[in-house]
Amino acid sequence: MAAEALGWWGVPLAIAAGTMRGGTPFLFVSLGECLTEKSGKINLGLEGTLLMGAMSAYAISYLTGSPWLGVLVAGIAGVFLGLIHGWLSQQPRVNDVAVGIAMIVFGSGLAFFLGKPFIQPSAPQLATINLAAAGAPPALQSALQISPLFLLGVAIAPFLHWFFKSTRWGLFIRAVGDSPDAARAMGLSIFNVRMLSVVAGSFLAGIGGASLSLYYPGVWTERISSGQGLMAVALVIFARWNPIQCLWASLLFGGAQALGPALQSVGIEQGYYLFNAAPYILTLIIMIITCSPKRTLTGVPGALGTDN
Repeated sequence: MAAEALGWWGVPLAIAAGTMRGGTPFLFVSLGECLTEKSGKINLGLEGTLLMGAMSAYAISYLTGSPWLGVLVAGIAGVFLGLIHGWLSQQPRVNDVAVGIAMIVFGSGLAFFLGKPFIQPSAPQLATINLAAAGAPPALQSALQISPLFLLGVAIAPFLHWFFKSTRWGLFIRAVGDSPDAARAMGLSIFNVRMLSVVAGSFLAGIGGASLSLYYPGVWTERISSGQGLMAVALVIFARWNPIQCLWASLLFGGAQALGPALQSVGIEQGYYLFNAAPYILTLIIMIITCSPKRTLTGVPGALGTDN
């Protein structure tokens, strides 16, 4: 809308606005995955968690009229799936990838089944914060309306960075993720630390789902996530398991997602599907670069992907 009203000057504005809107779910899911992987576990099931969070938030907002209660319930739904994933993934001879795929199927299937009655109704949305001046053009005011969840995610990123660097629990998580044997020598319970990390990461992913259904795009449909939970895994690798870099990487992915709609709004139809595929192309490029045998990943937890 902003690009259409302001012409070509509106394109960068629309991309900037779309970066904040589209980057919000990426931010929460990537921070949750970063927390999980710091403990040495991979949670590929966050796509199902994202969908379950989106459905739960929308349903509760519709039934109670309170979108913030919906956000809380979305986080609780994430905790429920995180408990299942955290327990299953730590059983003997169980593979993280297999559990993650199973949790995608379980979480998305449960969300689709329970969310059928809420596809058509309109639920109250989260109130936005307008960054534009009072006398700004309506198109500018519309573009600069951001969700409080985006600001919350921006605050969580440096908090997690400080948590990993400066707290005992952050040290415990990093110790378990880097060297489980050393963590056992410290008297730590590997099972409990990883369980708490997976559950906390899933809680954040559930809130990311709430940002989809209660802010942007602000509806509940079965295709609302568009694979963002899986893309977040590549995003964490790109961010080198650093919460601050997860913030910048999420904004990059959000901007890539906003590129297609921004150009379409000023009449550029040629290459529309290519521009809309920008986040997926970016994910593929990141995976190709990071999977190179000649490239050493910095920041990767030592026990990530192992059976320890």
